[in-house]
Amino acid sequence: MSEIVAIAADHAGYELKTALLATFAELGVAPLDLGTADRQSVDYPDFADAVAAALGSGRAERGVLICGSGIGISIAANRHRHVRAALCHDGFSARLARQHNDANVLVLGGRLIGVDAARECLAVFLATRFEGGERHQRRIAKLG
Repeated sequence: MSEIVAIAADHAGYELKTALLATFAELGVAPLDLGTADRQSVDYPDFADAVAAALGSGRAERGVLICGSGIGISIAANRHRHVRAALCHDGFSARLARQHNDANVLVLGGRLIGVDAARECLAVFLATRFEGGERHQRRIAKLG
C-alpha cells in the first residue's frame, strides 16, 4: 500500500491543488483530498485543521496545504502541536524542511509558485527523509 498524503487548499490554492493531484500517482502516493472543491471563497484555517486532523488520527502520514501565499495556512496548521508545516518555494527548501525540521506538512503559495516548481517541491518533500541526529532532534523536541 502506498503512503497516504492529505492535501487541502482554500479557493486561492484550488487550481494548484488540482494540478498536483495528478502528480501523486506518478510519485506512488495516494492523495486524501480534503477540499476545497472549487474556487468559491472559503476560510483557510478550516483546511489546515482538516489536514491536521487527518495526521492526528493516522488517516494520513503527511500533508500538503495550499493557500494564496502559503503564509496564512501555514500559521493555521502550525497551531497544532503534532504538525510541522513548512512553507517551501523550491526543491532546496523542501529538502531542508524534511532533513533538518522533519516537516510533515508541505505548504505552497498558489499565487506565488508555478506548477513545475510546486511539483518539484512535492517530489523532493516526499522523497527526502529526516536526517535525525542529536542536533536536529533536540531542536524538534523543543517545538512540541
